[in-house]
Amino acid sequence: MSRIASTALAVTGLLGGYATGRATKKRPLAAVVLGTAGTGAFLLWKKDAGTTKAIALISDYLGGFGASHPLAKKIGAWPAVNSVTAGVAILSLLLGGSDKNQEELS
Repeated sequence: MSRIASTALAVTGLLGGYATGRATKKRPLAAVVLGTAGTGAFLLWKKDAGTTKAIALISDYLGGFGASHPLAKKIGAWPAVNSVTAGVAILSLLLGGSDKNQEELS
């Protein structure tokens, strides 16, 4: 179940961070949402999948956040955020748990 929880936290961080920043016009508040959810996801990934996979997943999370900015100039803000969020979610579902917990996806 925590593979789903870590994925939900990552999705919440990316979508919620962008939505918070857009609604409030306060980037620091958006960063709090992004950082808090990302930290929670990282801790669950580390517990379930190990440190190496957790580092890879948080790198993808932060890389997706960074990539959404130039991508937004090409396809729009929400489509960019949705695209990188989908990528992070898929990787989290695939890599975010140990092999012994593979039955969660079955």
